[in-house]
Amino acid sequence: MFTTPPKTKLTFEEYLTYDDGTDNRYELEDGELILVNPPTGRHALIIYFLVNTFITEITRLQLPWAAMQLIGVRTAPRRSRLPDICIAPLEGIRDKLDVSAVIESDAALAVEIVSPDSVKRDYRFKRAEYASFGIPEYWIVDPIEQKVTILLLIEGLYEETVYQGDAPIQSQTFPELILTVSQILQV
Repeated sequence: MFTTPPKTKLTFEEYLTYDDGTDNRYELEDGELILVNPPTGRHALIIYFLVNTFITEITRLQLPWAAMQLIGVRTAPRRSRLPDICIAPLEGIRDKLDVSAVIESDAALAVEIVSPDSVKRDYRFKRAEYASFGIPEYWIVDPIEQKVTILLLIEGLYEETVYQGDAPIQSQTFPELILTVSQILQV
């Protein structure tokens, strides 16, 4: 049974407890629920590859972090996003064991995989929201344009570097990581 999201605007607290009886996932934009479509196979395989890559690097460096999917990031009083991947301290995630997993601080890195219906959200809206939230590094993986844009937070604004092909990606969060766009998009 499909349930229509409520027409009234939700508070952040109402969003955290919202349940429409489905497995639908929603982001919150100025109090309105925005349905997040399930990923395509390509999208899912890119997430799988990157999560495994990040977990390997986190383990190698013995960092107290987790590479998470399905975890929310509160970006404003009435906004919450569901990045495809979020690198966050384990301590902050453990605080959410029995409640909606939406972190409100300390994300180290967010990754979005661009799909045809998310281009504007990923490049424009989430860029501004993740910067205001203070996420130091934001990756936009774009299989449509065959590129990865790495955004580094400098004095409150993101500065971007675009990578294509076999050029090695430079990550501030994982400076020893050896990775190219070709490897990420090889699915």
